[in-house]
Amino acid sequence: MSEPARTRIGVAIDIPEPWGSLLTRRRAEAGDPQAAYTPAHVTLLGPTEVDGDALPAVEKHLEAIAAAQPPFTIHLRGTGTFRPITEVVFVTLAKGISECELLAEAITRSQDVRRDTRFPYHPHVTVAQDVSPEALDAVFEELADFSASFAVASFTLFSHGGEGPWRPRRDFPLGR
Repeated sequence: MSEPARTRIGVAIDIPEPWGSLLTRRRAEAGDPQAAYTPAHVTLLGPTEVDGDALPAVEKHLEAIAAAQPPFTIHLRGTGTFRPITEVVFVTLAKGISECELLAEAITRSQDVRRDTRFPYHPHVTVAQDVSPEALDAVFEELADFSASFAVASFTLFSHGGEGPWRPRRDFPLGR
């Protein structure tokens, strides 16, 4: 089966249970429509259009990156916001920031992954976006004491066909 001419991909670290569903549910309760399509995660590469026939090379590039990165720990703690620049509230990373930054930077070194970014990379877990100021404030306060630590043993390549949820395409184990 051949790939479409252009494919939208993303790369992320999923938030494991029980925290993933809790953060996704809280995002939905805030009224964020993306909660239905995007489970809680730390983005390594945001939505990016690539040539469909370049996907094997992208996957090979991701394999090499994953093999070079040993497993690490992420500690999520508290909330932050990008307001007033963008209407986003997120859970912050207290540990694992450097590892995520290194992975994100390495991913964009692929000649097949070209992405213009409006803002510098900042690893986080979005819990409310483009909702009312009151909803943003409520999520910010409610999750201010949130804390979770977990081992990161892989990251995932996702694809999106334009409708519905992002679909996992392949996991890339770290340190192999």
